[in-house]
Amino acid sequence: MDVGTLIHPSAVIDAGARLGSGVRVGAFSYIGPDVEIGDGTIIGSHCSVIGPTRIGRDNHFAGHVAVGGDPQDKKYQGERVELVIGDRNQIREFVTLNRGTGSGGGITRVGSDNMLLAYTHVAHDCQIGNHCVFSNNSTLAGHVTVEDWVITSGFAGAHQFCRIGAHAFIGMGVLLSGDVPPFTMVAGEASGRPRGINSEGLKRRGFDADRIGAIKRAYRTLYMAGLPLAEAKQQLAEQAQSSDDVRALLDFIERGQRPLQR
Repeated sequence: MDVGTLIHPSAVIDAGARLGSGVRVGAFSYIGPDVEIGDGTIIGSHCSVIGPTRIGRDNHFAGHVAVGGDPQDKKYQGERVELVIGDRNQIREFVTLNRGTGSGGGITRVGSDNMLLAYTHVAHDCQIGNHCVFSNNSTLAGHVTVEDWVITSGFAGAHQFCRIGAHAFIGMGVLLSGDVPPFTMVAGEASGRPRGINSEGLKRRGFDADRIGAIKRAYRTLYMAGLPLAEAKQQLAEQAQSSDDVRALLDFIERGQRPLQR
């Protein structure tokens, strides 16, 4: 443990935990064995970090966070599974992050520069990218994949094995049962319907008018032209020849195992 590390006297740190330089651990928190915490990370009060868990640098965990708990899966038999968290994440009050399962790849992974607001739940074997925002009470079932720059609104949820593509926006209270393609905005009633592309988010991230126009054309082909999916994919393949963004959207669709949210 580095001399720059600050541990509250009431915190319990297992001898098998490894804490980097400048780590701070608040009152009444518990850091278990087989936990690694990177430089500059802050663990607030009343938190628990259970291993095997690997946490990067400069993360901030607010109070009452439960990190690295056993997967909530009946198939779990105590095998070694992990939680891996990147750098510079903001993890707010009462967030729960579970480790993976042996049958699901063994690792739950959270990338870097994400914000997980209060009461967010990330279940076993989820794979979360970078720069995402999960608003209060967002919940992910097991095996969900969330790509970069996704925003989920309050009380949104995703069924197990769903995928949410990069730059997508999920409205408040939407419960996803299918895959959401990149750039797509889903909102409305609880089951959620595609409502266009996340154009405002794309503008904020530097997408120019030509890129946004190509994405809009692809969205109309997929959701508004009334085409069977196979025919829509043929037209998207033609559009992808002049747009890397449409190519990314088409590749996402081709990799899918669940139906699209349509």
